[in-house]
Amino acid sequence: MSKFDWSDLDAHLLQLLVAVVECGSITGAAQRLGVTQSAVSHLLDKLRAITGDPLFVKSGRGIVATARAEELAAQARELLRRLQHFAHSGDFDPTRWRTTVTIAANDFQRDLLLPALAAHLREAAPGVALRIIPSAVPRLDMLRDDACQLVISPRPPDGTDIVQKRLFEDEYRVFYDASVRPAPQSEAEYLAADHATVLYEPRRSLDLDQHLAARGVHRRFTVMVPHFSALPAFVRGTPLLATAPGLLLRHTLQGLASCPPPVACPAVLMYLIWHARYQQDPAHRWLRAQLEAVVAPALAHDALT
Repeated sequence: MSKFDWSDLDAHLLQLLVAVVECGSITGAAQRLGVTQSAVSHLLDKLRAITGDPLFVKSGRGIVATARAEELAAQARELLRRLQHFAHSGDFDPTRWRTTVTIAANDFQRDLLLPALAAHLREAAPGVALRIIPSAVPRLDMLRDDACQLVISPRPPDGTDIVQKRLFEDEYRVFYDASVRPAPQSEAEYLAADHATVLYEPRRSLDLDQHLAARGVHRRFTVMVPHFSALPAFVRGTPLLATAPGLLLRHTLQGLASCPPPVACPAVLMYLIWHARYQQDPAHRWLRAQLEAVVAPALAHDALT
């Protein structure tokens, strides 16, 4: 193994390593970084010489990171974060920010808020790329390992190093196909129906489903899907009921009829979640403010549509 020469390392090499690990390909990394594939290959050879590790090996038609590359990428993310903090420790200028921001969200929060955030970033911070990953049931390691910088979820993970702020509140509604069946008028009608719901992996049900089951209110689920956007295909043309956040009426579940649930349901509370290390970071504080700023217009649009 060659001696590790720190003078040969710079932020470009660190960004390159992270990009290839996350994209899983030379082509994807080149597109993310805005350089040629040959430039990525050249810099990878330089990084291999520095680390004394192959970093990536062929697997089928693609490449996979070695264990050493995964370990170094985790360290590189932290070093890049510190470099960004160093650069932005004074007055923060979003127009000069060059980074990829990763936000974890399910399809509900994604479609409601993140297109508006992406549009705002294109105007105010054109050097920022927005990457969106599924949140499912958020895990502490997602934030601790910097797999994402923000999570939008009704379920903040429990950790003393995790910070949360409520973004908005919604109410559950019952969605159904009005051409097939009427709205359920009573709890008995509601419980007698067949239901579709969301079941996250590994077998984690919605808070609503857990809440009703804990109260002894048991529904018959005949369809369980991994995300909200899969519900319409199973509800349309069937007598199925799907109880979901009401704001989905304006995008994902648009076109279905809806009514208030004939059973008592909790409110849908949505939180913005991040790691404590970003609490005072000027760039991260600016990003959080931009995301909070798109909430009110999104909710107002839904209320008026």
